[in-house]
Amino acid sequence: MPLVFRVIAGSALLLAGLTLLGVGVLGARSRLRRNRWIGIRTPATMSSEPAFARAHRVGAVPAGAAGVIALMGAAVLLVGSESAMLDGVLLAVTALGTLGLAGFAGRVGDRAAAAVRPNPVAACAGSCLGCDLVAGREPKSSPSV
Repeated sequence: MPLVFRVIAGSALLLAGLTLLGVGVLGARSRLRRNRWIGIRTPATMSSEPAFARAHRVGAVPAGAAGVIALMGAAVLLVGSESAMLDGVLLAVTALGTLGLAGFAGRVGDRAAAAVRPNPVAACAGSCLGCDLVAGREPKSSPSV
């Protein structure tokens, strides 16, 4: 494998590995906040902060494992080997392992986030006229002036 291609592929794996490892560590510690750029971003995870945090706690181990695999593959590619065939096989196995585990982290995280129930509106205590009418009850009498 040419040196230029090995350096580019190794650098891409290094960046992906550091990112996935960071997501795994921050997610396990519940320190990753909801954002647009990094993490498991599905409609279920982006629905609330508790759903986002739970998704990343559940997906932390496979995301971290994907990061470790990518980092190990990057290290071997950047150091290089004597066989171009070995480099190609290593790159393919590393990429498939990283993508597979990252996809698994996203899937289990999305399922965990979907199980989080949304918080009911705190402002309504169920005592307003609208709630009584919807529930089919007679409205509570209001004090006369």
